[in-house]
Amino acid sequence: MKLIYTDSLVVGAGLAGLRVAIASKERGLDTVVLSLIPAKRSHSAAAQGGMQASLGNTVKGMGDDEDVHFQDTVKGSDWGCDQDVARMFAHCAPKAVRELANWGVPWTRITKGPRQVVVNAEKVTIEEAEEAHGLINARDFGGTKKWRTCYTADGTGHSLLYAVDNKAISMDIPVHERMEALSLIHDGKRCHGVVARCLITGELIAYVAKSTTIATGGYGRIYEVSTNAIICEGVGQALALETGVAKLGNMEAVQFHPTAIVPVGILTTEGCRGDGGLLRDKDGHRFMPDYEPEKKELASRDVVSRRMTEHMRKGKGVDSPYGPHLWLDITLLGRKHVETNLREVKEICENFLGIDPAKDWIPVRPTQHYSMGGIRTDATGQSSHLKGLFSVGEAACWDMHGFNRLGGNSLAETVVGGMIIGKYVADFCEQNTLEIDTNLVESFVAKLQTEIDQLIDGEGTENPFELKQQMQRIMMDYVGIFRNGPELEKAVSELQDLLKRANALGLKCKKRHANPELVEALRVKRMLKVALTVAAGAAARTESRGAHAREDFPQRNDKDWLNRTLSSWPDANSLSPQLEYEQLDVMKMELPPGYRGYGIDNAIAHPDTEKREQQIADIISQLGPDADRHQKQAALMPFDVPESLKPKNERLSDTLNSGAGEIAK
Repeated sequence: MKLIYTDSLVVGAGLAGLRVAIASKERGLDTVVLSLIPAKRSHSAAAQGGMQASLGNTVKGMGDDEDVHFQDTVKGSDWGCDQDVARMFAHCAPKAVRELANWGVPWTRITKGPRQVVVNAEKVTIEEAEEAHGLINARDFGGTKKWRTCYTADGTGHSLLYAVDNKAISMDIPVHERMEALSLIHDGKRCHGVVARCLITGELIAYVAKSTTIATGGYGRIYEVSTNAIICEGVGQALALETGVAKLGNMEAVQFHPTAIVPVGILTTEGCRGDGGLLRDKDGHRFMPDYEPEKKELASRDVVSRRMTEHMRKGKGVDSPYGPHLWLDITLLGRKHVETNLREVKEICENFLGIDPAKDWIPVRPTQHYSMGGIRTDATGQSSHLKGLFSVGEAACWDMHGFNRLGGNSLAETVVGGMIIGKYVADFCEQNTLEIDTNLVESFVAKLQTEIDQLIDGEGTENPFELKQQMQRIMMDYVGIFRNGPELEKAVSELQDLLKRANALGLKCKKRHANPELVEALRVKRMLKVALTVAAGAAARTESRGAHAREDFPQRNDKDWLNRTLSSWPDANSLSPQLEYEQLDVMKMELPPGYRGYGIDNAIAHPDTEKREQQIADIISQLGPDADRHQKQAALMPFDVPESLKPKNERLSDTLNSGAGEIAK
């Protein structure tokens, strides 16, 4: 048995994982990162549109601050998020953007004077302040009151990942590539590391660590069509689930992005609509103002996806060999804008569709895109149920997104969450000893070795590729944008049948080293468990909230369902997860549940909402008229972040109002 010891072990080399590793290394801690692929190929590179942070530099962002960003995030979550975490995030996002600039991210910058933009299908001229010249720019995104999405054309994730990975390289942080973690080492109370398999040699290696951070991204590939990379299969979530101790949160909260190209499902960024692009039906009609007259194409993602689906159900979709679709029109932005700020979109359209988006409409329809659910953690990023296990980014339910994520908040969460949680991980490593029980480690290695031996030497007949394909089709057909009881029950039943069949997996290729069939067989059973937590959670939640839309229960029900779903797996022989619920306390909320701003307000109110609203009014009144926004916020819902991240953010508006001081870069 090969053992590798470290202080901070990070599983996943995307933005979130690398940022945690950097925070650990900054404290002088021994740090190791495991990755399926070279770090710069991580799925973080696919993020196009930008990263939200309330810098308030551009004229369209003036007046933005942490309060506005926080409110947008809470409303976007449909009041499903942890408001303490949303506050931590909104406070630290500007710091992360500026830190990334120092690390080499070439943020798109403001040019002083007039510039032409497209707003509501009309070209208008805005005047950027002379003092804003050279500061970080921002574009409009859905569900936000201000322009706050910082960007580098439409290759923001690519730029960020290269800068952060280069920072990690400069700090000599080792990334062990082609390594797949397949089991957590734990004693029921404390996580001690992982057992990983080398995808090249087939060797099993035990990594023993003070802290273990899961940063493996989302579980989009349990669906047949997804914007996710093929490595985003939810195995990180499955590792936590299989402990029987750690719990997953809000797994039914799955977001469908409105504008993935047809048929392959590759994303076209929300920046297309943020910059002024329009959605059109088969008649060329711009239909979103008919449904959402205020926000139109820039309503929250879950809302736009549902409106598009409703419109296609009315027969307004464009017929194609791959089913109906709608059009995304960015031609009105002009060729220069498309080739400058949306150049990745242009290349995708040219390479996968054979069209020129500067003059041709893009065929799009909603496609699985993001996982709001994940490993349930507290505000420090640590599992609430298994000490020493941390999670960050899309792999986690931290939980700043609740039941729907705003565009630009995911890329932001990777680096902001990594920055915050990385400091807590380092604290944990400094405050705890490395506990080593080699018998315990050997038992987990032996268990995984037995699983591999049975697959290779056994007489199973089930094909792992076929089981995976059937699972993906079930999820696509029955656990999609619109959900209902009978279909969800069918999904659970059929997934359970697949899980039974997975006990008889067999391999045609008997190699123990580089063997894609073995890799698939080891993953598919774990993926089925993740899929079941999604389907079972959706079947149990008899309400509509954010991206979870029940046709048979169309109301958001704060009275009965203002809670977070927690899923655990009882034992290895179980065919379904155990569900329980974590209540959200209205009396501790800075922003009590209210009208989200889309469609009719049909929410069933929580009995404490009016009480909390009155309490907030009383607190504000007692503070007096001279209290500033920081004092009001602290009185309503104090939150904590690591000491170095506590200072207030400076903005251009502060400088202009004071008439002195250095402009925040």
